[in-house]
Amino acid sequence: MSQTRAHTDIRLTGRIARLPEPWRSYALLARLDRPVGTWLLFLPGIWGLFLAPHATISTRLLDTALFGFGSLVMRSAGCVVNDIWDRDIDAKVTRTAGRPLASGALSLKQGLLLLAVLLLMGLGVLVCLPFACWVLAPLALLLVALYPAAKRVTWWPQLVMGFTFGFGAPMGYAAAGGSLDANGLLLYAAVIVWQLGFDTIYGFQDMDDDARIGVRSTSRLMETRARPFIGTCYGAMLVLLAIVAIHARLSWVFWPPFLLAGYFLLQQVRLLDPHDAPACLRDFRRNVPIGLILALAFVAGRLFG
Repeated sequence: MSQTRAHTDIRLTGRIARLPEPWRSYALLARLDRPVGTWLLFLPGIWGLFLAPHATISTRLLDTALFGFGSLVMRSAGCVVNDIWDRDIDAKVTRTAGRPLASGALSLKQGLLLLAVLLLMGLGVLVCLPFACWVLAPLALLLVALYPAAKRVTWWPQLVMGFTFGFGAPMGYAAAGGSLDANGLLLYAAVIVWQLGFDTIYGFQDMDDDARIGVRSTSRLMETRARPFIGTCYGAMLVLLAIVAIHARLSWVFWPPFLLAGYFLLQQVRLLDPHDAPACLRDFRRNVPIGLILALAFVAGRLFG
């Protein structure tokens, strides 16, 4: 195994490092040490909240707060489900061997208990949202439950991840607009291909271990075509976002931050090295500020029209 891939993404620092057991392990299982995933679930929800027509500013702001807390809770729940499914696989992968369920720091029963608490908190957020979100919620839960199985049956688990983590976009659109129309579905498609791209970059970290233990991934499938594939994903995402913005008649203020985000995405493709695991992790994390720039574009495009 190359030295650049022999690393872990667990960040045992700050307040989490000072927690006593088992609370520290619960925090690590919920990925509270790594908020990147929460941001990547939350930000498409903001895009949807401000793309949808007709909602008042107060409604959008209240839903933003609800989506912020809900994203933290449901991302953590998704991580617990993933680690329950993958605890035996994680123990064989350098990056994930230290996870609480894989290492034995927490038992399966403790993992299920945390999952139950998180799902109850998520239900508390859901009851505060419009009925259209209640209709969508079962599909979101089904995707969360099935996503960890994808790597066992397909070479496209990163695409399944896009459908799962990208679900904040249609939820946000439905929360603000009261329903999900064609423009909301196009936004969802844009988020899916964006997340397919950056999660494939994330998966490049594990290619050696995945090949050794027989785990399928889009990253392994596209290893020799990394730049064209990621470029296609990001390009499709930008085209779809431009279409939804035009269809929603967002203000011209949308376009400067949109073009800036596009520039950063293209730079990411240009400098991509699938065999440099730490660099791939950095590129994955850089999608958070890119997502924030796009959130600014949607907010400005809707409020300053």
